[in-house]
Order: sequence, then structure tokens, then C-alpha cells
Amino acid sequence: MTIDHTLLGDLEWRGLIAHSTDLDALREAFTAGSVRFYVGFDPTAPSLHMGHLVQILTAKRLQEAGHTPYALVGGATGMIGDPKEAGERVMNSVETVGEWVGRVRRQIEPFLSFEGDNAATMVNNLDWTAPMSAIDFLRDIGKHFPVNRMLARDVVRSRLEAGISYTEFSYVLLQSMDYLELHRQHGVTLQFGGSDQWGNLTAGVELIRRTEGNKVHAIATPLMTKSDGTKYGKTEGGALWLDPEMLSPYAFHQFWLNVEDEKIGELLRVFTFLPRAEIEALETRHAEKPFLREGQKTLADEVTTLVHGADETEQAKAAAAALFGGGELTGLSATTLAAALREAGSIQVAATDELPTVVDLLVETGLAKSKGEARRTVTEGGAYLNNVRVEDAEARPTTDDLVGGYWLVLRRGKKNFSGVQVG
Repeated sequence: MTIDHTLLGDLEWRGLIAHSTDLDALREAFTAGSVRFYVGFDPTAPSLHMGHLVQILTAKRLQEAGHTPYALVGGATGMIGDPKEAGERVMNSVETVGEWVGRVRRQIEPFLSFEGDNAATMVNNLDWTAPMSAIDFLRDIGKHFPVNRMLARDVVRSRLEAGISYTEFSYVLLQSMDYLELHRQHGVTLQFGGSDQWGNLTAGVELIRRTEGNKVHAIATPLMTKSDGTKYGKTEGGALWLDPEMLSPYAFHQFWLNVEDEKIGELLRVFTFLPRAEIEALETRHAEKPFLREGQKTLADEVTTLVHGADETEQAKAAAAALFGGGELTGLSATTLAAALREAGSIQVAATDELPTVVDLLVETGLAKSKGEARRTVTEGGAYLNNVRVEDAEARPTTDDLVGGYWLVLRRGKKNFSGVQVG
């Protein structure tokens, strides 16, 4: 088998192309010179998440290969939102969307270079949408969209029975106009996004063909799912946010440490910049000795460093080691310690002259079901306060035991721990 070492070959090997318009034509364009491409992000929340990270890293790959990125943060489309199968989106205020535009831009900027021959450009579709009148929009854009094709889109078809507003129904026109505007203003000839956006991507390609007579490209990356086909998330209902205020670097690192063995190869390809030979060798070692969790550890370190930086990665690793008894709790930053304990589960008790006993705290934190069980745990040597074995069942922590000024760390055995916030 011949290995394609080109950019497109690497994207295909990494599993980053789920759909495409014309791969042969795109391959020719990639080899002919720097292709101007764009990827869009709608600020429908105050932070981007794991799904957006696929697009950000793909843009980074293309730029590092010499192509020119246009990162679009949708101040206009963010006020509407792409139709969801679950139902109508909540309309956020202009002020809220404007604030989120700034937050999303700041999350994208560190991943791209804004200097050099193929410097990235950040754009906002509100700049060309706001000045346009409704009549101009309907005449210049709406005229090119047959309603029967719009009705055939999967998400629209699934929403027809329950109802879909004209606002969300028309979202595809706005996104297609983005491609047209960037093509006209900047010579952009490639758009990519998630496979759930494929209908929007191809609609933009078709709009440019109809209005300009030009052939442009689109590719879609696959949606990331667990082995059972469900979406990834911090919890069943929560997203894996990139904003450290919404999901701590510790929790972010822990997420990647706990992915299924079956997904390691796929996730290493998509979310890291490790070379092919290194990933394939790691996959082999992981398959032979999965209990060492080398794949998960490498994945967690690489992705956390990309998103939050090397210092936060080391803090997350130190926190995990310390909480499981393998390191010093006093060496952790107060922020990391608090985030880790809140993630693991914690309780709060009042700061009084006499704190509850260790036995009482074991019960209150849920580490023991009853005081009798808690006392047996202490007697058998399985109870720890701040990684120090508790010898006396009547032991009572004092303020001198507080780590980071506010915390006690209780552990039962090797793996079960909880935090107690005092104050």
C-alpha cells in the first residue's frame, strides 16, 4: 500500500475527513499554493467545547502546512443558531452574543499564527450582515435557495412535525452568505466544519457556483462519539468546555485520562500533533498492555497542554498524584486543589473552634455509610487525612491541618477520596 504523505493524506489518516466535495481537486489546490480557507464558530455559549476543538486543531494543521486561515466568529449567526433536532434555541440578547464573540475569539487566537505570509485573519459575519436590508438579503441570497432543497435537510425534516421557526429555517442562507462574502472579499476557496454542518457547507459551495460561477471546496470532519455512539461530555448533560472557568484544567485532564481503550488511536490522531510513527507505536504498546494506560496518559498530557498550557498540565498531574497518596498536597496551587476536590466531590463545614471528628467526616462525605463502618475503616488502617493514616477513631482535625487555607482531604483506601471545605 502506498502511503500518502501529503497534507490531505495526513488528514485522511487521522480520520478527519468524513465528507468532501472533490478530494482530487482539493489535493491539486493544496499542492498549487496557499489555499485560503475558513471555519466558523457560533457564539451560542460563553465557551467553545470539545467538538469545536476538532475544528480549531484542523485549522492549525492546515496553517502549519502553509495554508491561510480565516476564523469566523459569528456575531450574526450566533444570534440565531443552527437548528437543533431537540427544538428551538433560546434567543440570546445582542449584548450577550457580543460578549461571547469576544470570549470565543480569545479562545481561538492562541492556536493560530497572525504573522507571516499565511497569517490568520479573524472575521465577524455581523460586519457584512448588519448593513444589509431584508429586501437585499431576500433578492441577492434567498433567490438562490429552492425551498424543496431546504426542506430535504435532515434537521429541518425532523423538526417539521414539531415545528421550526422561519428564523432557524433560514440559518443556512446566512452561513452560505458567509462563504460567498469571504470568497468575494478574500479569495477563500475552502470551508470546513463538523459533519452535522454538511448541508450548510454544500449550500455555500452551491451559492458561490450560482452567483460567481466558481468552483470551491468543502470538507467535513466526523462528529466525535464514544464507543456506544453517544456524544462525549464531562457528564451526560455537560459539555467538555475549553474555558478553565467553566471546566477546570484538572477536570479536563481527568476526562482524557478516562476515555475508553477502544478510542485511544482515534483520539490521538484527531487531538494531538504527534507524528504518525509515534502514534502507531503507542497504539501497539497500548494494545499489548492496556492496564498501563500509556495511551490515556499521553492523550491527556498532550491535549491539556494544547488547551491550557504545560504548567496547568503539570499541576493537574501533581493534583491527581497527591490526592491518591502519591505526592505532596502542600505543593498544589489553591486553585488546582479546590478544582480537583470539587470535581471529586466535597462538602462544606463551618469554621468553628471544634471541627467534626474524622469518623463524622467520613460519614458526611459519603466515604462511609455509618459511624460504625467509619470506625472500622480507621481501625483497619484505611482512613487518611491529608494523606496521613488516621490512627485514632476519635481524631479531630484542627485549623492547622487545613491545606491551601480551606481544605481537608479525606481518603478511604487507595482510590476513594473527598474534600472538606472549612469556612
